Amino acid sequence: MTTPTAPTTRLLHHLVDGPLAGPPLILGPSLGTALSIWDPQITGLARDHRVVRWDLPGHGGTPASLFPAGGGIAELGLQVLRLADALGIERFAYGGISLGGAVGSWLAVHHPARITSLALVCSSARFGDPQAWRERAARVRTEGIGPVAGTAAARWFTADFTGSPAARAVLADVRDVDPYAYAALCDALAAHDLRGELARITAPTLVVAGRDDPATPVTHARELADSIPGSTLVELPGASHLANLERPAPVTSALLSHFATATATDDVSRHSAGLAVRRSVLGDAHVDRAIARTTPFTAVFQDFITRYAWGEVWTRPGLDHRTRRCLTLTALVARGHHEELDMHLRAALVSGDLTPGDVREVLLQAAVYCGVPAANAAFAAADRILTEISDAAKEK
Repeated sequence: MTTPTAPTTRLLHHLVDGPLAGPPLILGPSLGTALSIWDPQITGLARDHRVVRWDLPGHGGTPASLFPAGGGIAELGLQVLRLADALGIERFAYGGISLGGAVGSWLAVHHPARITSLALVCSSARFGDPQAWRERAARVRTEGIGPVAGTAAARWFTADFTGSPAARAVLADVRDVDPYAYAALCDALAAHDLRGELARITAPTLVVAGRDDPATPVTHARELADSIPGSTLVELPGASHLANLERPAPVTSALLSHFATATATDDVSRHSAGLAVRRSVLGDAHVDRAIARTTPFTAVFQDFITRYAWGEVWTRPGLDHRTRRCLTLTALVARGHHEELDMHLRAALVSGDLTPGDVREVLLQAAVYCGVPAANAAFAAADRILTEISDAAKEK
């Protein structure tokens, strides 16, 4: 449930979702987008977290005047801290897309005591050639936001996604951005270079990259992951710069797992974290059915697998969910656990974590090492599930 906030010219415009007693999570947007860019993730994240989304100056509901002349990423970071203070939030998890991620990185370096965990989505420690940003700023100041808005699709989305309703809605919003605030933020990005300070980040960090992202190429994400101690990198095929919009399910899954892991410190929190990850991997409908079927006799087992399998193993940072899905499918093929195989195949395909091509390669690999008869049964199951998914999509 979204909690409305009183308007003020001194704070970033923001929305608060989720339980007020939940662990706080602050989300920052990309340049040119409003806080609604996080809509695909908000239902999952706000189930257990108190989620605060904010608008950049000159974007959405935040006035352009909130960003001072000559301001940089540090000023945005301080504004986020002012917002947190006004909401009574001392320590918080933070997730940011692109520019919003740069703000999170700055906070994690310069105010580490405030950040419990960090997620950087399609972001960078240095956003390319500074001169290119200065030239874009100059163009916006002289020609307005129109030319930049007209080329945003190529920077943000793959060609196949550009015509989608979600993409069209975000592209339409760009034209409402204040050009002078946009230009000032371009100058801030031109000056941003945190490469020499990434090793100072101590918060558990997740880095998410779109493999087809021209704005912050995957090499930028790998630099972040290689430089931030103990960080985890997730690379998403078929995703460009706004990966959370183009591939919402795997991004949501990665974020849920990451933020749940950071807060799981005892059996109760591990159960909560495990339930969140279990839902992200298998889907709400399946988990709701499993909970409904729980009896006093089976309750102890349900608690065990939620805490241990989902709350301790699936939430570990060493492997992303896509890799864990592949390993799980291989193990289920090898052991002939057909009912569990069906469940995990369907969940992986519906979520988008694995494509039909991914599943085919996993099952071919299993054929070599687990045996042809086992893989034959798995291929039959996958083919049937793909047909069912396709038929269901046609009915809609």
